[in-house]
Amino acid sequence: MTTERQVFPFRFSSAYRVAALPFGVTSSSACVIVTEVALEIRFGPWRLTTNLDNVAEAEEVSGPYAFLKTAGPAHLSLADRGITFATNRDGGVCVRFRTPVPAIDPLHLIRHPTATVTVARPDQLLARLK
Repeated sequence: MTTERQVFPFRFSSAYRVAALPFGVTSSSACVIVTEVALEIRFGPWRLTTNLDNVAEAEEVSGPYAFLKTAGPAHLSLADRGITFATNRDGGVCVRFRTPVPAIDPLHLIRHPTATVTVARPDQLLARLK
């Protein structure tokens, strides 16, 4: 395992960039950070942080995602309480957690069993989380 801090930027499509801007989600405020001990997702004002040993698995998922269900802010799946941080409709990485984690609400009442992120280099994020 690497001991360095790795930053994975999101890949923004033009339409998603425009939709995200009112929510404070920009290329400078959105990234996934993996350290020796933690996973952190930053998405404008939203944050998801967990110990790396809470990551059960990560897998590549492909789109296309529905624009209205994924563009703009972080999105909560009503089906399974998963959270999506999307900046394009093409695809991303789905991270499953052993213990669900908070992210979408400021009181941390909702816990997410998964998080989907549309980073620029999904293959590198997958390799880092293995």
